[in-house]
Amino acid sequence: MQEKTLPRAAALAPSPIWWRRWELPTWGVMLAIYACWFALVWFHANIPWPLLMAGGAYVLAWHFSLQHEAIHGWRSIPRWLRTALVWPPIGGWLPFELYKRSHTAHHRNTVLTYPGEDTESVYHRQADWSGYSRPWRAVLLFNQTLLGRLTVGPLLRLRKLVIIEFGKLCAGDFRDVPVWLGFFAGLAVVLGFVSGVAGMPVWQYYLIFVLPGLSLGLLRAFIEHRWGPTPGERTASVESNWVFGLLFLWNNLHIVHHLYPQMAWFEIPGFWRRHRDRLLAHNGHYVFPGYFDIARRWLLKPVFVPAHPAR
Repeated sequence: MQEKTLPRAAALAPSPIWWRRWELPTWGVMLAIYACWFALVWFHANIPWPLLMAGGAYVLAWHFSLQHEAIHGWRSIPRWLRTALVWPPIGGWLPFELYKRSHTAHHRNTVLTYPGEDTESVYHRQADWSGYSRPWRAVLLFNQTLLGRLTVGPLLRLRKLVIIEFGKLCAGDFRDVPVWLGFFAGLAVVLGFVSGVAGMPVWQYYLIFVLPGLSLGLLRAFIEHRWGPTPGERTASVESNWVFGLLFLWNNLHIVHHLYPQMAWFEIPGFWRRHRDRLLAHNGHYVFPGYFDIARRWLLKPVFVPAHPAR
């Protein structure tokens, strides 16, 4: 099958419906995210901590999905405006500019899953894997279970970020310093409101909002890519309910996104329903009925050994 299941122009043709053409659902999501974040932070003392954690995790993972949409879509407004709207670092750990650069590189479909080439790959080169200590291989295998991805996964992701960024500094590459300075300035404003105005300790914000939000975001990434002989077979789709669909802005139907990354998030479910058979033929029927099914299969079992079969 060809790389694209439908001509790009046909798949991305502007909608004749005005509110779709102006992407009003995206504006609604943006307003909902910031309103919910403000309310959760402002009323944190009156919300039981399990509900606060669930709400905080959802909102921060949702904001990460909005940033993802701004990288690829939201083309009805200028780039500078959509960047400004998603830039506030309420997620607390990753500058938007670095995420945009890394994720754009990830979308080279021909190198999906290749360690050292795909910036979001969890695979390791076979030579590296064989040289790892037994405890480190055990940690990486645990990260390939859903329980591991949701618990140690955030720590491994932060570890990777620190290693990459400090590696640049040690190599004399200071190009990202302005990005980090801007990020920390914005984060100081965010945490100033969280702690100084709303009275929520910073440690509590990171423990109840940031880490669970990062963990929830890793739920989508857990299953969406694997090694396959063709690029199309390396991207999954999860036919989940609207709770997760809205959270991930329907990028759980990930094969659609990788084929048509500029497609507006609210157009993805209908496109998937109309072309499901062709899309499944393209990705080798790499599809799951929902995240509960994924948890049933791989909560404690590695989804695959992360030594890349072809590298």
